[in-house]
Amino acid sequence: MEITLDLIKSLRSKTGAGINDCKKALEEASGDIEKAIELLRKKGAAMAVKRADKIANEGAIKSAISEDLKSGVIIEVNCETDFVSKGDEFQKFAEDIAKTALTAGTDDTEKVLSSKASNGLTVKENIDSIMGKVGERTELKRIKMVKAGDGFIADYIHFGSKLGALVGMKGKADEDSVKLGKSIAMQVVAMNPRSIDRSGIPAEVIEKEKDIYRTIAKNENKPEKITETIVNNKVERFYQDNCLTEQEYINESGKSIKDLIAEFNKKNGNTIEITSMVRFQLGEENK
Repeated sequence: MEITLDLIKSLRSKTGAGINDCKKALEEASGDIEKAIELLRKKGAAMAVKRADKIANEGAIKSAISEDLKSGVIIEVNCETDFVSKGDEFQKFAEDIAKTALTAGTDDTEKVLSSKASNGLTVKENIDSIMGKVGERTELKRIKMVKAGDGFIADYIHFGSKLGALVGMKGKADEDSVKLGKSIAMQVVAMNPRSIDRSGIPAEVIEKEKDIYRTIAKNENKPEKITETIVNNKVERFYQDNCLTEQEYINESGKSIKDLIAEFNKKNGNTIEITSMVRFQLGEENK
């Protein structure tokens, strides 16, 4: 069968592979497009094996939230170079994985990889496919799902898709409260809190901080009474820096997140409360 330009274009539109790759696949498949698609997918799978030892530290953070705002997922998809990660195709590819994970209703990576995306292929097959196109190791590194039974989910992905956050909120979801939720998700991205409030900071962490502060005071020959005052003040500052509700709101100096929510609830007759949060930064270790 003659491998015409129209046939090559048709295969390219279906797979996104390069013209030369499409031509070679069609020649090997004797003009059978379905067989050629399978060959290109196998090429992607072979690429996965070939590049298994390559480091994939670039990529994108993406999120997806259900229409009823009751559940959301955040994912990290990695590739090897910033050049590939910035491309529209890779960004859309990552967004599609987030949507598939949301539809699958799980943050189990293996289950998401075996779930079918909107194009009928599994996420794993789509990863193999894009590897064949871009020539780089590509992987779904991690997923986290957040649910809000009696509230809603809000998200924020920072420009460039290198940082993102999901927050679970208790209270009535409307235009204003969802906007507030997004502002709080932005706060999580910008200020990287350790926990929502003091209850989320392990006692051993506080004891370690106290030990550090006492040692510093001792080395500076501070009196014991002053030392304890210094330690207590430092611990308070630690809470303010690391607890989301105690952090200063990034958009308004002098106002804490706790103050922001209290002011909002009073003005809007709502009962907004932060119930969960998750923050992904590209390249960080799994938490």
